[in-house]
Amino acid sequence: MYNFLANTKRMTMSSMVIALYIVLLYVTQGVSFGPYQIRIATALYALAFVYPFLVVPMGIANFAANFLFGGLGLLDMAGGCLVGWLTTWLIVQVRLRGWNVWLAALPIWWVPSLGVSLWLSYLFGLPYGMLVASLSAGQFLPALCGVFLIHALTKAYRVNKEHI
Repeated sequence: MYNFLANTKRMTMSSMVIALYIVLLYVTQGVSFGPYQIRIATALYALAFVYPFLVVPMGIANFAANFLFGGLGLLDMAGGCLVGWLTTWLIVQVRLRGWNVWLAALPIWWVPSLGVSLWLSYLFGLPYGMLVASLSAGQFLPALCGVFLIHALTKAYRVNKEHI
């Protein structure tokens, strides 16, 4: 049977998380788009550990944020969307496979670092390795914050299969 209430809750929460991502990115845009891109908003990708239905909304959030604040065009928006989807999907895989929660930091740290560097290297004509080093330095803190967010949420809420 179609569970309308559960889907309404998921849509509402997805919308709120997208809005929170955009607001958090707006507030921290001074460091989110610099040479090290410390995007604290990407720590919100960790929410997919507790709420796996957030995989697609986090890609949409990244697309919207790059549209509103990035200024690098469709490649940046589409690439950001794919990075958001892949990162959150990998975080969900960490949970589904029962791996250590600290492994959820790796997608937050490395997927944006490796992925975003691809098109930034193309757009700016800069060496890929240099951009990876720069972005991975900036993504380290959001990756740690993401795991702390998972710990806080799993203590506050009982995480079980009903969230999937």
